[in-house]
Formats: sequence, C-alpha cells, structure tokens
Amino acid sequence: MSFIKDFKAFMLKGDIIALATAVVIGAAFNKIVASVVADVIMPIIGLITGGTDFTQKFISLDGQDYESLEAALEAEAAILTYGNLIDAIIHFIIVAFFIFLVLRAYERTKKEKEAPKLVEPKGPSQEELLTEIRDELKKQNKTP
Repeated sequence: MSFIKDFKAFMLKGDIIALATAVVIGAAFNKIVASVVADVIMPIIGLITGGTDFTQKFISLDGQDYESLEAALEAEAAILTYGNLIDAIIHFIIVAFFIFLVLRAYERTKKEKEAPKLVEPKGPSQEELLTEIRDELKKQNKTP
C-alpha cells in the first residue's frame, strides 16, 4: 500500500502537474510552429530561391537519377533527403526564437514583481545604545 501512496503523492506534486501541462502546451505549440514553417517560411524561402520546394530535394546514393522524391521512394533507392533537414533546421530556429521571446517576457515580469527593497533607516549602533544607557544610569545615580 505504501507504493500506491508514494505514487499518488508523486503524481499530485505541483512540479509534475506543471510538467504535464508544459508537455501538452508544447505539443500544441509544435503544430503552430510546423504550420508557420510549412505554410509561411518555406514558401517565402522557395520564392527567394526561384520556387524551390526543399521537401523535394534529395540525393540518390545509388548513382541513378530520379524525376522526383516519390519516384526514388518507389524504387526503394537509398536517398538523402537534405531538404527535410533544411526544413527541420528552420523549424528548430523558429521554436528556439519563440521560446527565447517567452522566457524573455517571463524574466521581465519576474523583475517587475520584485518590489524594490526599502532601505530601513539605520538606528543607533550597539555602542551608541550602550553609551546612552550608561549616561542615563549616571544621571539616575546623581539624582537622589
């Protein structure tokens, strides 16, 4: 029974819930970034490079020429699809950029939440207090 209690306590920790939430949001975020890459960035890059579709770029390792990626795949040829690598690199850069923006905004809000520390007025030092007490005691001893 201890194992089940330990597992339940582990699962209900705030860190685990936050991590699970981050994974779900990350998966949804990945779809957004994939769409940005495929539907916005890559067509712009294709336009700049003269209509090149990078997802169709490949190198045949068997030395034969194929008209398209599909033809090479049908022939079960050994191919390097370097266009997919370019797409993945762009995808990574965009994800890293968005994460940078989110963390930067988070750090700014964290700094804003930290209230400036108020400097408390300094009181008398220990020596000054002892001197005042001594002087007060002297006064009291002089008066009958």
